[in-house]
Amino acid sequence: MTPADHPSYREWEDQVLSRSLAKIPEQKAEFKTASGLPVPRLGLPAAMDDSYLGKLGFPGAFPFTRGVQPTMYRSRHWTMRQYAGFGTAAESNERFRNLLSQGVTGLSVAFDLPTQIGLDSDHLLSRGEVGKVGVAIDSLADMETLFAGISLGQVSTSMTINAPAAVLLAMYAVVAEKQGVPWEQIRGTVQNDVLKEYVARGTYIFPPRPSLALAGELIAWCSRELPRFNAISISGYHIREAGSTAPQEVAFTFANAISYLETALGHGLTVDEIAPGLSFFFNAASDLFEEIAKYRAARRVWARIMRDRFGARKPGSMMLRFHAQTAGHTLTAQQVDNNVARVTLQTLAAVLGGAQSIHANAKDEALSLPTMENAETALRIQQVVAYETGVTSTVDPLGGSHYIEALTDDMESAIMEIMKQVQQAGGALAAIESNLIQRWIEESAYVQQHAVETGERIIVGVNRFQSARASESLPESRVNAPSAVAAGQLAKLAALRSGRDQGAVVRNLDALGVAAQNGGALMPHILSAVRCYATVGEICGKLRGCFGEYDPSRPSATPPVS
Repeated sequence: MTPADHPSYREWEDQVLSRSLAKIPEQKAEFKTASGLPVPRLGLPAAMDDSYLGKLGFPGAFPFTRGVQPTMYRSRHWTMRQYAGFGTAAESNERFRNLLSQGVTGLSVAFDLPTQIGLDSDHLLSRGEVGKVGVAIDSLADMETLFAGISLGQVSTSMTINAPAAVLLAMYAVVAEKQGVPWEQIRGTVQNDVLKEYVARGTYIFPPRPSLALAGELIAWCSRELPRFNAISISGYHIREAGSTAPQEVAFTFANAISYLETALGHGLTVDEIAPGLSFFFNAASDLFEEIAKYRAARRVWARIMRDRFGARKPGSMMLRFHAQTAGHTLTAQQVDNNVARVTLQTLAAVLGGAQSIHANAKDEALSLPTMENAETALRIQQVVAYETGVTSTVDPLGGSHYIEALTDDMESAIMEIMKQVQQAGGALAAIESNLIQRWIEESAYVQQHAVETGERIIVGVNRFQSARASESLPESRVNAPSAVAAGQLAKLAALRSGRDQGAVVRNLDALGVAAQNGGALMPHILSAVRCYATVGEICGKLRGCFGEYDPSRPSATPPVS
């Protein structure tokens, strides 16, 4: 009996593959190598025993080790996103339009630091930061400008925003509303992963417990109101950037995901209603095979968590869908052209690992915001991998490799052991409040940096193969006249405040405060405040008054908020 005649394969072909092909046909009738040799849809072992079926199975079916879609990139390539946003909303809108014209298939919005921590551009702490590392968004008016001329019914948008995620997503939804696009049609992802801010990034506002509650409410709200929008992108990327190992990246991400899911389930929805709105965001680092094994193991672990711990029944609830970004921490200011090679290999790892969406970093991101030219080259890297290498012609190309399968098993074991340690510490929230996860990441970062400094770990152009030539001078993309950007933003903000219905703003903010104090639903009040042009700082300020602010020097001192 050939593998294709095995009853399990036949069942997959009839029940899973045929339905997928009817919905999304493959891009070609026949796939061949550059020399004309046939490329099979899926490589299979000579014998499929229980071990193979239990650990690998088939793509699009439990445990999803080989991919979440039966045909993967044969039917549709991953979404090619390029993270962008700087200066004013008008400037970022121009960059978005340029990227879309170059073949980008999804937008990814970077917000400036004041927006990320819920401050308006005219706040004292915003000085020098307005529009600097992302776009400044103070109100619905800025969000309208950001997407002017871009139909939110036609483009998928990812927003890297966490603590004020509910506010920014409310603005996005209202912009769609004003464009005449039904909420059921808008697609994208809001990061909304505030727990990792306490251990990896630092753009938190409120203490962990009320932050987790707000994130859980947003997940439930999206499940009901924005069914095609991913309400959270649970991020291991920043955990890895902070210094974790690959198994820690996945384990800490899943520990956080369990907390979010448990919180969202408290809003009266079932796991199968919520789970399709969960997505993940992982790092694509330079150890090619380790990264591929990481993604494959992560899919398997998550599928079992959803089935065995949460009782999910629908296949879509058990799928780990993830965006990957090439590893910023691997980019070097020395010999910056080497970064092109790094990003190419990291993109390849994400593709071979089965990512649904990818952002490739530009070579100059160790120096500044990427120039448009370098951002375009980073997009071309994705396109070369997609269209010229042949790696998209077959599903899970490395599946069945003795090394890859052994490494996938080892990665799974390491992930499960770390998750067990987090669980023994009381779960993700308790481990964060006690600084345990932070300490683990710091220890890992120290070990890795020490290996670089001793030469045990080679970084080309940094601690080995340095160039005697003078450092290359690159054109840098910076916010034009930062003081002028800030002055313009402040002028617009002042005009907004003088021209809006201030009474409506006060009433809606007061209603939001009452709901926050009494443990009520916040999203209806946030939407009402957004519609009358209350600002990000005003909305977050009202919640600050109710929840307090997180003090990292006293992480567990804030009492739980009911």
